[in-house]
Amino acid sequence: MTAEQVAPAWMHEQITAEQYDSWSEEQCAGIEIVDGMVVMSPRASKRHNRLARILANVLEAAAGPEWNAGTDFDVRLQDVPLTNRRPDVVVYRADTIDVTPTRPEHMLMVVEIVSPGSETTDRVTKTRQYAAAGIAFYWRVEQATTGVPLVYTYTLDPATRTYREGEVFTGVVKTAAPFAVEIDLGVV
Repeated sequence: MTAEQVAPAWMHEQITAEQYDSWSEEQCAGIEIVDGMVVMSPRASKRHNRLARILANVLEAAAGPEWNAGTDFDVRLQDVPLTNRRPDVVVYRADTIDVTPTRPEHMLMVVEIVSPGSETTDRVTKTRQYAAAGIAFYWRVEQATTGVPLVYTYTLDPATRTYREGEVFTGVVKTAAPFAVEIDLGVV
């Protein structure tokens, strides 16, 4: 005899911004909301988390005092239907540190580190969503199992709300946009 598993009701109904905002941090951990529906996010590896932390630290130091960089928090892309993402790294205006939720107008840049199971979402879906939301810069980091990560850079075309492909870096990322930064990926 097997026990029948029943999914919670919230997995079958659209979540509103008001409902989501009433949930605890523990309830929101490990999920994103896309078009009002809960999407489970797989737990990141230690390598993934280390890379995100290194990128956030270097980006924050390079960005100057008007910008902060952080990891693992919600970004509200739209209220109706609710779409919340949790980019791996977010560069956001320092004066919005206590503003919740973090919205696209608070952000300069997002970084997604592609993991097994998130390839299509990070390469296609999130790229479109971040561009449509008006986030000026997007970096996608492809992890190599035996080697140095690749960083794909994108810049928003504000007229079309799509990203223009920029440079691809391996080894050392050295760029002037959105600010001058140099990151040695050989250390991750």
